[in-house]
Amino acid sequence: MTQNISPILEVKDLAVSFGRGAFPAVRGLDFTLDPGEVVGLVGESGSGKSITAYSILGLLPHGAVLERGTVTFKNQDLTRMAEPKRRELCGRHMGMIFQEPLTALNPVFTVGEQVSEIFRYRLGLNRREAKKRSLKLLAEVGLPNPESAFKSYPHRFSGGMRQRVVTAMALALSPELVIADEPTTALDPTIATQIISLIRDLAAQSQASVLFITHNLRLLIGLAKRILVMYHGLVVEETPGFDQLKHPYSRGLWQALPPEPEQNQKAARRLQPIPGSAPGPGDKIIGCAFAPRCSAAEDVCFKEDIPLTELSPTQRVRCLFPC
Repeated sequence: MTQNISPILEVKDLAVSFGRGAFPAVRGLDFTLDPGEVVGLVGESGSGKSITAYSILGLLPHGAVLERGTVTFKNQDLTRMAEPKRRELCGRHMGMIFQEPLTALNPVFTVGEQVSEIFRYRLGLNRREAKKRSLKLLAEVGLPNPESAFKSYPHRFSGGMRQRVVTAMALALSPELVIADEPTTALDPTIATQIISLIRDLAAQSQASVLFITHNLRLLIGLAKRILVMYHGLVVEETPGFDQLKHPYSRGLWQALPPEPEQNQKAARRLQPIPGSAPGPGDKIIGCAFAPRCSAAEDVCFKEDIPLTELSPTQRVRCLFPC
């Protein structure tokens, strides 16, 4: 965390569950995000990444319950804020890029109608001014023919183009906080790289803070200032770089990545999958949740909760035997 700067977002002891507490999804999460900072949130499917994002914006799905904790945005506790005020704050100052653009866009309205609605509803612009702003925005996110795109329906676009539209909508009002929930899902590597560059460039222009959620550590290279590795509802490591991974799970995620397409196959290392599988939401965990899959685990790892220990001012790890 940057010294002497008040975080724009602070999450403390966040716990979310399903089934009236029977199935915990997030189990006491703590992290901060500074103004203008890009932070990566990484973990396997089911680790609680998306639920964390929905908790911040007040978009928890049916059946999910906020058990405890606070989410503070610019010194305002969102968890105790009246719904109308929270909705206004989220619409103007926080934006979210959803992982599946086809479901994030309404199929019965044109792209132009959906983008311009933001300017009309949030800023009170008339149709002409809203269209002008929308066309400018669609051009900024790299759509080759903004006029044609404005009149088209979402199904006429490729996955990459739809993701550009969703990104444009999230950044339309220059929010101070952007949450990108796996925005490159189902995109080929070339398009994924373009979307990441787009998010990075547009966020830099508006000085927005970004929480970039992904299961692929490699996507965060050159993008994230800090990386939060999440496992079974908790952050198990906070690190400034890939060359400093200390938790066995973080190392496992990195070693399980396939080689880059251009890498010489003779020099490419063999994949090292993480053994076993992640615990389910109904599993009763005693001690470290990763211990059953960890080659370095000892008896004590199965007997007591492991605190998030500071190794340096920029690195913390939830492990008794860090690498």
